[in-house]
Amino acid sequence: MTQLKSPQPSPSAAPGKNEVIISVAELHKTYRLGRVSVPVLRGVSLTVRTGEWLAIRGASGSGKSTLLHLIGGLDRPDRGESEPVSFKGRPLSQMSAGQLDQYRANNVGFVFQFYHLLPELTVLQNVTVAAMVRGGIGGYSSKDAADRAKELLESFGLSHRLKHRPAELSGGERQRVATARALINQPDVLLADEPTGNLDRATGDKILDALQTVRSRRGQTMIMVTHDADVASRADRVVGLEDGRVVA
Repeated sequence: MTQLKSPQPSPSAAPGKNEVIISVAELHKTYRLGRVSVPVLRGVSLTVRTGEWLAIRGASGSGKSTLLHLIGGLDRPDRGESEPVSFKGRPLSQMSAGQLDQYRANNVGFVFQFYHLLPELTVLQNVTVAAMVRGGIGGYSSKDAADRAKELLESFGLSHRLKHRPAELSGGERQRVATARALINQPDVLLADEPTGNLDRATGDKILDALQTVRSRRGQTMIMVTHDADVASRADRVVGLEDGRVVA
């Protein structure tokens, strides 16, 4: 099975900002609710370059999360569209189920608004588990995964929380754990769906500061959806969505 993971740049290396890493072309998505068809995306096109922080802004129901899920391979676009989502020039529509699994495990990392941490696992185990999934297809050993997880958690100021469970953490701490989990496989692209939407302003700013630090150190490509203009202003570029269309 072809490995999709590409080598990561060293922290001192300048990212290839002219390289298009994600391409979306005339993307459509419609859901059915009973007998009713609900169009969510109506021909969205955009490109993201390596090392760029792109914010996708729009009101609730504008299609932001659907777009992010399609970029991340969590959902499929409507049939009939020709190569609507590509990663480094390779259409996701041409990937097998196994190759999509590898793409999600190795090339993209996900941060969601509601954390999705496993309540029965400790902080360290929640971060490690993502690397162990990759380990099943020839990635990290258990020791490598634990060492990498500890390093990330320390960088997010959570080294004193390794043995705690999610219920014992604040909302900001849970989101930092979720972010560390998304980064443990050193993904090419970090996808963040309203990462501060469930947090107060001060805590949300700390999360954004942490993401900015990761980006500065690794040249991390990030795509973040948000309804908040102040959050979006942190990004290099903002794309507006309204009723499933790009408006700005």
